[in-house]
Amino acid sequence: MERPNFRGYMKILVLDLLREPMHGYGIMSELENLYGIKLSAGTVYPILSSLRRSGLIEVAGTGARDRKTYILTEKGRRYLEEHAEELDEVKRRMRAYRAFLELGGDELRAAFREFFESADKLTDEQREMIRRLFTGCARELRLILLGGGSYESD
Repeated sequence: MERPNFRGYMKILVLDLLREPMHGYGIMSELENLYGIKLSAGTVYPILSSLRRSGLIEVAGTGARDRKTYILTEKGRRYLEEHAEELDEVKRRMRAYRAFLELGGDELRAAFREFFESADKLTDEQREMIRRLFTGCARELRLILLGGGSYESD
């Protein structure tokens, strides 16, 4: 699966969420609920600072425990209107990413990481087994996506 342009995607998704006032932890929670994205404060707050410097958001107030809430500025609203197609595409991709995760994508990604770490140590027999696995998996996935799936039922 193609890796999303993470920072660019997050900026426009955060802007979209800030149509209503929200604090940083609320943003993190909403991104996880909607798209399965688990962001740290170390990722969200620099994005908020960048959006604020750009004049796309502003501090709407300070709530409990001195948490700042943020909201779109008029410039931010115009930006979202002008980039509506991009936002729709980002949301589509992020929903697909969430589906990937829900279908075991994290486990698959971890297995590929292990493969890349040991690829140069594989025996010829292991290489052949992995080649057959990859080509068979790709073929089965395409068949399923075409609606004729021949994957063995659980």
